[in-house]
Amino acid sequence: MIDLTSRQIQILRAVIEEYLETAEAVGSETIDRKYNLGVSPATIRNEMVYLSEQGYLKQLHTSAGRVPTPLALKLYVKELMNKKNLSVADEVSVKENIWENRDNLEHLLRHAAKELADRTKSIGIALTDDHQTYASGYAYLLNIPEFMNIDVTRTLFSLLEETQQLEHIFHKESTGEEIVHMVFGGDLGNQYLDPVSILFTNFTCANTRCSLGVIGSNSVDYSYIIPMLEHVHNMMATLVPGKK
Repeated sequence: MIDLTSRQIQILRAVIEEYLETAEAVGSETIDRKYNLGVSPATIRNEMVYLSEQGYLKQLHTSAGRVPTPLALKLYVKELMNKKNLSVADEVSVKENIWENRDNLEHLLRHAAKELADRTKSIGIALTDDHQTYASGYAYLLNIPEFMNIDVTRTLFSLLEETQQLEHIFHKESTGEEIVHMVFGGDLGNQYLDPVSILFTNFTCANTRCSLGVIGSNSVDYSYIIPMLEHVHNMMATLVPGKK
């Protein structure tokens, strides 16, 4: 249950969607100009202050606008977001590109990680319960504003090299009945991971428990990535088990 008024939800949704579009902090003037919410700029400012006090928004700098917190992004994905419908062409091409590798689990996961990277323009990653990690798409980070900060990128690369730490994060966050799980860097206790989001799904293939996901910025296109991961999950879960 969201303990916010309908107006506060409108403003929060507008701030989140503007942030997802621009990857920049959002000011009340932008919300007033672009979203036609029918309230004054002063009201928008006051509500944004309230949303910050409730933990949904945070201010990066004294004079800057605000960005959504992990709490707000989780709320948006679970209750406010409209998921996109994958096109038939998307569904078919993903299956074709992955299916041909079904007889070898390593090749299957490598190609699945690459397919996710190419489609989401982020890092695609696969993990297995026997401590194998496959990642693709590092170059895409060069086009994401948040990763222009060398400390952010260095910290993320260090995390990707720590298989056991990644496994711990994936295992810890695999709660609930959702097909796709979310982890935000702001919840991991390292300030340089604050701009990072991790979305992943779990399945069993060839008698091996696997995780497959996308690592990118907090401003990724959740409305596309989540149905894509759901599609890949359903496909992997019904694949004819291949040789490991």
